[in-house]
Amino acid sequence: MPDASGWYKTRMHSSSTVRTTDVSPQPWRNGGGTTRELLARPAGGEWRVRVSVADVVADGPFSSFADVSRWFAVIDGAGVVLAVDGVEHRCTPDREPLAFAGEADTRSRLIDGPTRDLNLMLHGARGAMHRVVAGQPFRPATSECGLYASAAGCVHSGESVEAMPTDALRWWPAAPETLAFDGAGWWLTAELAPTP
Repeated sequence: MPDASGWYKTRMHSSSTVRTTDVSPQPWRNGGGTTRELLARPAGGEWRVRVSVADVVADGPFSSFADVSRWFAVIDGAGVVLAVDGVEHRCTPDREPLAFAGEADTRSRLIDGPTRDLNLMLHGARGAMHRVVAGQPFRPATSECGLYASAAGCVHSGESVEAMPTDALRWWPAAPETLAFDGAGWWLTAELAPTP
């Protein structure tokens, strides 16, 4: 059972899992879609790492986030064309994630109907988003990491194997040395500690 915040506590390296459907959608000010915030780190303060899923139903601008690094991937639907400071990027489920500055003038145009997107935002932190290669070991180069599963599967870490539901985020505040996932999805990494 989830706790009051919607998180499922697991045994695997003190990770936590939240399903997208357990988080209430928050409407955008411009009416172009909704966002479900799956993670904000650190908890209880100004976030430095934020993971969210957005359902986009209309063309329009993205909100500006000064001094934030953004990663964007399409997880359902035909996708969007993002114009970032006037340069267009075609974002579809088969493309690699797009990284761009949060303060950039960013506008989205739907390719063919509504789409669902995964967002990683980093403020005073470093990190990245990588597509899962099913069964291939993933070695995070940061102190924290996460997995967003767009298809169900099993997560492997050392001798531990645990089921991962679809459309869910699992987050490790202390990243294991090696992980693997036999489903489809995205790895996310984050380093909150200051760079020496």
